[in-house]
Amino acid sequence: MGRQTRAQRRARRQQQAEEQAAVAQRPRTRQQVPAVEPVAVQPAGREKERGGIRRFLGESWGELQKVEWPTQNHVIQGTVVVLIACIIVGTYLWLADVASKHLVENILLK
Repeated sequence: MGRQTRAQRRARRQQQAEEQAAVAQRPRTRQQVPAVEPVAVQPAGREKERGGIRRFLGESWGELQKVEWPTQNHVIQGTVVVLIACIIVGTYLWLADVASKHLVENILLK
């Protein structure tokens, strides 16, 4: 889809404003919500438990099929970013430790 022109965007905004004005003019009525029937709870037996486990495993496998797994390149990039962040934070903590050690030994303990 190509980029919209200014005239198209203005026409779309005008149409949306007209639709909102039409909605605002309509009288408000309450919608009837259908009654919810209570669900009967059955006691869980061993057969239900096995079916539940089998169902859970099937649904889990289905969800794993939907996952977009990272490529090797993405994993390598993520690992490099984490290592660089660890080096930067480690260097900062080391410098803060050296500075505070100097402060404690030379100023507070004298």
